[in-house]
Amino acid sequence: MAKRTICFPITSRAYYGRSQLLIRKLQAHPQLDLKLMLGGSILLDKYSRHIADDITAGGFDIAASLLNVVEGGNHVAMAKTACLTALEFTNELHKLGPDVVVICGDRFEQLAIAMAAAYLNITIAHIEGGDVTGSIDESVRHAITKLAHLHFVTNADAERRVKAMGENPACVFNTGSLDVELAASVDTSITSEQVNSFGVGYDLDLAEPFLMVVQHPVTTETDNRGHLETTLRAVASLDMPVIWFWPNADAGTAEMADSLRHTRERHPELTARMHFITNVPADHFVGLLAHTACLVGNSSAGIKECSYLGTPVVNIGGRQQGRLTADHVTHSGYEATDIAAAIALQLAHGRYESSHIYYRPNASQAIVDVLAGAELYTQKRFFDGA
Repeated sequence: MAKRTICFPITSRAYYGRSQLLIRKLQAHPQLDLKLMLGGSILLDKYSRHIADDITAGGFDIAASLLNVVEGGNHVAMAKTACLTALEFTNELHKLGPDVVVICGDRFEQLAIAMAAAYLNITIAHIEGGDVTGSIDESVRHAITKLAHLHFVTNADAERRVKAMGENPACVFNTGSLDVELAASVDTSITSEQVNSFGVGYDLDLAEPFLMVVQHPVTTETDNRGHLETTLRAVASLDMPVIWFWPNADAGTAEMADSLRHTRERHPELTARMHFITNVPADHFVGLLAHTACLVGNSSAGIKECSYLGTPVVNIGGRQQGRLTADHVTHSGYEATDIAAAIALQLAHGRYESSHIYYRPNASQAIVDVLAGAELYTQKRFFDGA
C-alpha cells in the first residue's frame, strides 16, 4: 500500500508550537509521508527567530520554505500577503501533489493555501473549524470550513456549527484541542534564568507573582495602538513584574510594535518592571502560562490552554468574542480602569479548577488515525440532513 503524502503548511510560531505532538506522530506513522511547507512570519527573524532551524534539527522534511510576506503590518500588506501566498503555495502544491493538505485555524495565509489546494483537487483537512471569534478571523475560519473535506473540531459547540454549515457529519470529528493536549503533556517547570535569556528588559524572579500580557491586533478595529497603550497603563499601575509578548503579524502590528518601542524609550517609568519577548519555545510558553498570576490580553491561549491549567485570565476587547470559555476568564473593555479592576479581581481569586471543555486525551493521535484511514474525496456536496 502506497504511503499517503500529508502536506502541513506552517505559517506562524503559534501553529508550530501547538502542532508539535501532531507533526511528530504524522512523521512516525508508517503509512504517512509528512511534508512540511514553511511560510509567513515563521521565516521572519523578528517574529520567529531560529524556529525554522529548530524544525530542521527535529528531523522533519521541509518540502519548501516560501517567503510570502509583504511587510508593512497594515491591511493592504495583509491582503497582498494572502494573494502572494496563494501564488507561491499553488506552485509548490502542484509540484508536490500531496494527498491531503492540513490547514489550521483562521489565519489569512491558511485561507489562501486552502483555496489553492481546493482548485488543485487536493483533499483538505481543517483543524479548529466551527469556533466563534471576533474580527475577520471568524469569516476566514468559516470560509476554510466550506473548502475543507475533513474537519477536526475542538468542542461540541464547534461540531454543531460545522454540521449546521452543511458539512457531512461523517467527516466531522470532535478531537479536542491540540493546544490543550500540549499543555497537558509538557513539563511546565521553568526558571527565571530561562525566561531572562529571551527578550529584553527587567530581569524577572519567577518566585514573585508576575503578570503575562499577550495582546494582538484586532484587524477590524482602527485603534490598536490606543488599545495597547491603555493596557500598558493599566498593567503598569499594578506595580507587578510583567512578561509582555510581542504582537503577531496581523494588520495593526506595526503601530502596536511602534508604541511599545516608543514607550520603552521615552517613558521608562511605565516599563521599568516589564520584560519584552518575541517568542519562546512552546514548552516554556506553557510553563509561563502555568505560573503567571494572571494572563492579560486577547490571545486564544487564555481561552484554551489556560482553561486546562486553571490560570486566571482577563480577556480584553472583541478578538475572542463568542469563544467558548470556562470560569477562569473575565472579560473587559478597553478602559484602563476596567482592565486594572478586572486584573485585581483575578489576582484576589487566584487559580481555578482545571476545565476540560477543550481537552480530550490523545487529540493528535485521533487526527492521525483519521488522516491515515479515512476515504479521501475532493468533490464536496452540501449535506442537507445535518
